[in-house]
Amino acid sequence: MEFLSGEQEIAAKKYIDMAAEIAEKSTCLRSKCGAVIIKGNEMIGSGFNSLPLDEHPDRCIKDELLSNFKSDRTCCMHAEQRAIMEALKVNPDKLKGSRLYFIRLDSDGAKKKLREPVLHDMQQDGSRQRSF
Repeated sequence: MEFLSGEQEIAAKKYIDMAAEIAEKSTCLRSKCGAVIIKGNEMIGSGFNSLPLDEHPDRCIKDELLSNFKSDRTCCMHAEQRAIMEALKVNPDKLKGSRLYFIRLDSDGAKKKLREPVLHDMQQDGSRQRSF
């Protein structure tokens, strides 16, 4: 685990704030998540969790599944997936060595303190190595 301090910590907080702003675009009824991928000081990808076509559902299909059905917490595409897909589409040569910043917001829009934010160092193939 890596702990950031000084300028790295200040920059990370800025990027987490960007991810939180992007999370507000989520149409998910269960959770609002946002992710940004940064290389140098440039955002090369971003994403939020929502249904694949960014539909605005009036109900969550997860509520209709059996309680013992094994799956993610939501039925949405993950924010990290969208950010990686965007980076691979628009900036594929910049992905290696970049960092992914992720945040999940509480239902009232406040930044969750448990387990988030998350930082991943990105590999060329779009895989992630957790930094902290």
